[in-house]
Amino acid sequence: MRLQLPKSVKLVEVGARDGLQNEKGTIDTSTKVELINRLAAAGVKHIEAGSFVSPKAVPQMADSGEVFAAIDRKPGVVYSALTPNIKGFERALEARADEVAIFGAASESFSQKNINCSIAESLERFAPIMEAAKQHSIPVRGYVSCVLGCPYEGEIAPAAVREVATTLYKMGCPEISLGDTNGVGTPGKMIAMLEAVAQDVPISALAVHCHDTYGQALANILAALQMGVAVVDASVAGLGGCPYAPGASGNVASEDVVYMLQGLGIETGIDLQALVEAGHFISASLGRESASKVGRAFKAKASRSSC
Repeated sequence: MRLQLPKSVKLVEVGARDGLQNEKGTIDTSTKVELINRLAAAGVKHIEAGSFVSPKAVPQMADSGEVFAAIDRKPGVVYSALTPNIKGFERALEARADEVAIFGAASESFSQKNINCSIAESLERFAPIMEAAKQHSIPVRGYVSCVLGCPYEGEIAPAAVREVATTLYKMGCPEISLGDTNGVGTPGKMIAMLEAVAQDVPISALAVHCHDTYGQALANILAALQMGVAVVDASVAGLGGCPYAPGASGNVASEDVVYMLQGLGIETGIDLQALVEAGHFISASLGRESASKVGRAFKAKASRSSC
């Protein structure tokens, strides 16, 4: 099953949540707010602004309520939050999150390492969130981790991904993000996985979330676009990783994804220069260079021009 490239793509920016949550040093709330505001100003329409999880488990996200309270909410922008349980959902509701996200896995081992329960138990935990979200008319995005491989189990059968994604979709998640958590996937595996999932879940309801551990993220995204996927998760400056996926490097850089999409003639509504500048801002705040190749190229070009 091959489809034409989509005319437009929704980029879900995960840098402020998935990207920053693994940082060791404390990041000021004001820095997170500034990053989110810069991303919105660059034209990003969907931003993960925080995570309402246990502060002990993810201390970097302990100030998510303050972040949501301080951001300059731009009309037309969805500010979402990760909510693993009903308590987290209630905190997200109080913070006026526009959307919440729940997360499962296609790997039993990863599910145990990440959220200390089986896949089946994790899905049962989501039922109260789905019911509460329905009552408050808040959409719930579903995440599935390890769709192209697991750091503990190795190969993951496409059928396993299909089962979890289908369950989330039937529970009421309008969008399912399929994550190559440790970045081991290749285009062929991406196509095979999507073909399996699409037997039960419409391609229009699927997104891809790729890490770039083996340098395959853009190739995998292109394969997904050719399958008709029109939603891509990415992280500004390539921030991120996963504490439960040893060796996994950061998410694919938003700047690199947008550059590729523009080259393909696919609309994103994002100002690439402004996005690059947002990447340089957060990288400087963290005391390191951006992991985005496009961001580095823009910086080098600007330096040559000023000589």
